Amino acid sequence: MTRQEPRTGVALVGCGFVSDFYVQTAARHPGLEIAGVWDRDESCARRLASHYGLRPYRSFDELLADDRVALVANLTNPKSHYEVSRAALDAGKHVYSEKPLATEIGAATQLVAQARRRERLIASAPCSILGETAQTLWRALREQRVGPVRLVYAEMDDGMVHRMPYRRWLSASGAPWPYQDEFEVGCTLEHAGYYVTWLTAFFGPVESLSAFASCRIPDKAAGVPIARQAPDYSVASLQFRSGVVARLTCSIVAARDHSLRIFGDEGVLGTKDGWYYDSPVKVQRSFTIRRRTMLNPFRHTIPLVRRPPRFQRRASAQMDFARGIAEMADALSERRPCRLSPEYSLHNNELVLAIQDGGAGGTYRPTTTFEPMEPMPWAR
Repeated sequence: MTRQEPRTGVALVGCGFVSDFYVQTAARHPGLEIAGVWDRDESCARRLASHYGLRPYRSFDELLADDRVALVANLTNPKSHYEVSRAALDAGKHVYSEKPLATEIGAATQLVAQARRRERLIASAPCSILGETAQTLWRALREQRVGPVRLVYAEMDDGMVHRMPYRRWLSASGAPWPYQDEFEVGCTLEHAGYYVTWLTAFFGPVESLSAFASCRIPDKAAGVPIARQAPDYSVASLQFRSGVVARLTCSIVAARDHSLRIFGDEGVLGTKDGWYYDSPVKVQRSFTIRRRTMLNPFRHTIPLVRRPPRFQRRASAQMDFARGIAEMADALSERRPCRLSPEYSLHNNELVLAIQDGGAGGTYRPTTTFEPMEPMPWAR
């Protein structure tokens, strides 16, 4: 008889639109077991639980008192992240939070300090840095495929969302896309982290940044009251301690563009869409003729470090949302540092908040830092 490895019990708090992606991808990780789900709206919890055959908790206290739950996945509205994560840490649970850890850097710092005192882990999405495309790019950088890197252009434009039929968007279990929350929180807090987390993993902590943010479409909800019109466009220049400079653009008013280009002395490395774990990684090498340096017009595809999982081909994103939870669970069972460390998550949280705030009108110097992350073992 084969000995079955112990599974990490995970409880989901928040059963809205994104929860389906976590439940669906958690099934890819045999080391995870979803012990149950809870939402302050009982009907949301019942809907998700019924669709996937899960247990709906009657209260948040019942969830926190469940000894089978080692890790809480905080999938609530960003405004609730701090309170939910704080309560989970107080109950002795590890926490994996949807982005951001908190909507204020002081609150995020408190959560990391609390986790440290309680000897618990806390980390924040996104986890796409653990994906096959990101890990392939990172290995190509370590191999100096384009020589020393000088500049990065990262695009996170998601199309003219206000012109799309977003009121009809439903998750697999029937949860509506929370457009009011999305417009109040803003695309920078929701999306900029996808490339910020890649860049800090590749190039280390950010030394300084300057940014500009603006709300270009003030009535995206077409007459529905919005408590706060968050910026729907932002652009930032990030100076890394390693010397690399990156420009990151984020919006929901420009045509969809999720490309990443990394410019080195010997060529350009990049990918078309960071939301796809199977997005091909391309390299365009430079060459010199008669003292003139030019880029080869042909791009070479670098094979991915391993075959990525299969996703629904029509989906707007093909990411393993539960991979960050699995990484945390593996780190705990293997008694090693988690790649998505509390300090790494906090630094990225600070950067995204500073970009959302437009750099506070000048050069912003982050107060946080982190130790380098290890690549995935299959990407070394």
